[in-house]
Amino acid sequence: MDFALTDEQRMLEETLTRLVADQVSPQQRRTMLATPAGETSELWRTFAELGLLHMPFSEKLGGLGGDGTDLMIIMRALGKGLVPEAYLAGLVLPGQLLALSSNSEQQARWLAPLLEGEHQLALAWQEHSARYDTFAVTTASQHGNQWQLSGRKDVVMNLAAAAAILVTATLPSGKLGLFIVPANTPGVAQHCYHTIDDQPAGDLVLTNVTVPADHCLSDDVSDAIAEVLAMGRAALCAEAIGTMEATCDQTLAYLKERRQFGLPLASFQALQHRMVDMHLHLEQSRSMTILAATSLSLPARQRDYKIAAAKAYCGESARFIAEQAIQLHGAIGMTEECYVAHYAKRLVMFDHYLGDSDYHLETVSDGLQVA
Repeated sequence: MDFALTDEQRMLEETLTRLVADQVSPQQRRTMLATPAGETSELWRTFAELGLLHMPFSEKLGGLGGDGTDLMIIMRALGKGLVPEAYLAGLVLPGQLLALSSNSEQQARWLAPLLEGEHQLALAWQEHSARYDTFAVTTASQHGNQWQLSGRKDVVMNLAAAAAILVTATLPSGKLGLFIVPANTPGVAQHCYHTIDDQPAGDLVLTNVTVPADHCLSDDVSDAIAEVLAMGRAALCAEAIGTMEATCDQTLAYLKERRQFGLPLASFQALQHRMVDMHLHLEQSRSMTILAATSLSLPARQRDYKIAAAKAYCGESARFIAEQAIQLHGAIGMTEECYVAHYAKRLVMFDHYLGDSDYHLETVSDGLQVA
């Protein structure tokens, strides 16, 4: 198969690489992380101007019709620069679910402004008792022309910055419904925090939250959310590739610079072997990421099997590279001032987003048994 990028994709890659290098230095990243939630950053406005917010969406929705490879290019560049913008959690996941589950009026109200960069959204689907499954203890009951929601959602990424939250809930029929809940709705309580890799997240508590009937986007969102989570997992693999690349580059640069016994650390064969192991994991993960990106259009069972295999392998590789980078740097690799520490924390947490390695290995095992 020919995995070469098209001219347009190479231009996208080059543009993003220059943009991230110019606008996301370590100090600029710290400034972005300190920006109050809800304020649109200059970088996000630049994303909108360049059409990056439109890229993953179909042309009939006002997007640019990008495919899995286009999304992979974007996420890899964001991962390499450790960009703190919620491109996946605030745009791709909720936006794609809106595109699959809402009508034209709902899309005009919530999706169109999202693509223009006017607001961000969040997807609340994880629950404490459901592990990484989409089963919802949160319930929804209908009362006339209104719906009432009660329950709790954990680790909702981008919660504090979201103008509205897409919430999954079990309907009286037993099916999984999807509701859009504006952040300022009475009865909505948020406990916001940052994960160890500085990603904004929060726990969402819904206490008899009442929304109009037209805020119910779907009365059976199971297939749509499975498709969106598959896209999210493939995108995470691509982001991890960029982060692993930068981690390997920084570690190699440190070994060439740091001297011991009068020689650069890079001259010691044992350390050279460890760098080779890091690059082997990186290159094998890159192949698995390409597999995931090109599997998004497959039938659901094949798609989920291949993307689960990619996510499981990339998760293990990310953790391995993070641990090796810290050990090769020594104690300095654990400090805030050493930028590789921030990459390592991101890689460790990557394995836990949208399902860890153990969870996805179970999916692979189930797929083998069915086959």
